[in-house]
Parts: sequence; structure tokens; C-alpha cells
Amino acid sequence: MKLSVAIAGEHALPSAFVVFRGFEKSIQKAAELGFNGVELALRRAEEINPSYLRSMLDVHGIEVSCISTGQVYADGGLRLTHENIEKRNETVRIFKELIDLAAEFGQIVNIGRVRGSIGNKPRGEVEALFVDVAQGLCTYALKRDVTLILEPVNRYEIDFIVSVKEGVALMKKIGMPNMMLMPDVFHMNIEDVTIGPELAKHIDHIKYIHIADSNRLAPGQGHLDFKNILDNLLQAGYDGWLSLEILPDPDPDTAARQAADFVLPLIKEYNALLERK
Repeated sequence: MKLSVAIAGEHALPSAFVVFRGFEKSIQKAAELGFNGVELALRRAEEINPSYLRSMLDVHGIEVSCISTGQVYADGGLRLTHENIEKRNETVRIFKELIDLAAEFGQIVNIGRVRGSIGNKPRGEVEALFVDVAQGLCTYALKRDVTLILEPVNRYEIDFIVSVKEGVALMKKIGMPNMMLMPDVFHMNIEDVTIGPELAKHIDHIKYIHIADSNRLAPGQGHLDFKNILDNLLQAGYDGWLSLEILPDPDPDTAARQAADFVLPLIKEYNALLERK
């Protein structure tokens, strides 16, 4: 298991849900704190100069864990199920460019609220459209060895796929080997009956996990039982990424250090136990 932290560029939207901003200094800080990777929150693939990114990663001995797409949604409400076909096609084009970038860095692209919502439309209509678009993107991504990961998001932020159970049901309808789930324990604390057991139960559909405490602060600053979560993941044999998507409070450096100090010792113990299994 490895630990990552969400970062964005200096000119990212104010709504970008990241800990650090500015790719160069963010990568350096993440490495100095002991993180294994950085999750890149991007609006467009062109924000990244691949050769420069590669050099920064090499210098600091760190990886890209995932490319996240919350800013694609935030930038004008682009959605993969947009009722306007031109907007929908634009979103698909942006995703293909991010998939191309992910083929070089991380090989994972997330789908959060950019999937779109149901609103007052028939649920079956929105779901069928998403399944069709997702299958097309998965076919494109499969040739590039990239996995797409759908993040269930709580009901107060979206009304389409709010729980892990709903996400699993949709994975089965999509039926692509490179379409998987990205649970977030913060959202699970709202929507799922349990966290650790639910993760273990559906581990075959899970590729990547977002972590934050119950209050969206660094793990250890709220009431979530991370030992129980990791015990269940250990039982299931999970060896993927944990990635921090937390509020940068009281400030980014403090939040990141709190998370590193709390989570990294747990991961060290976890990996030692995983090796013995």
C-alpha cells in the first residue's frame, strides 16, 4: 500500500479540492513528508509539460498516483452525461487527452461529479447514457493500459451513485475490465452502513481509495476508525493507493504533516503484515 496527496497547479480553480498548489513545490513537499505519490487535479491535460513533470518526479523519487477530474466538472459544468451533445463530446475529448497523459503517468483517471446528475430526468436514461459513454472511454483507455475509476459521492453533492453498493451495480452494467471504483471514506461515512467491511466486501471492484477523516480534515483529526478500515483492507489483501483528499486546514503544510504523521506509520505496519500473509 502507498500514500498519495492531491495537488494542483498554481492557477487551478479556487474550488480545486487539493492540499498543495503549484506542481514543482507540491511534489517537493510531498516527497519530503514521505508520501509515495501525488494525485494531479487537472482541468486539461495541457496544464502539464510531460517532460518537465517526469524530471520533477525523478528528482524527488515520487510517482503520480492518479489524475483526478473534479476541475473538469467545475469548469463550466462539463459532464459526461450532459444533455447538450456538443458539451458532452467536449467532455469526452478532454477525458481522452487526460487518458493519454495518464498512460505516461499513473495509468488511472478518476470520474467524480463530472459523470453528471439525474435531477428531474429519468434515472434510467441518465444511467444508460453514462454506461454508453463509459464503455467508449474504457475502450479507448484499454489500448493505453489506463483504468477509469468511478468515485461514489454523497447525496449532498450529487444524486447519481452515492454509495459503494450503487457503484458496484453500475460497474457490472458497464462490464469493462478497466472500469473500477474509487471509494472515499468521507463519503462512505455518510452513505454506507459500514466503511471497512464494505470495502473488504467489494474489494474486487476497488482500484483506489480516497481518505479523509469524518470532518474532511487529516486522518486522526476526526472520529473515523482508520485501524478498523485498514484491518478490513488487510484481510481483503488490498495493495493499492490511499490518497489524501482533505481540507488544507489549518494550513496546507500543517494538514499534510498531520496526515503523514498519522497515516504513514499505519501503512508501514500494514505493509509488514501484508508481506506475511
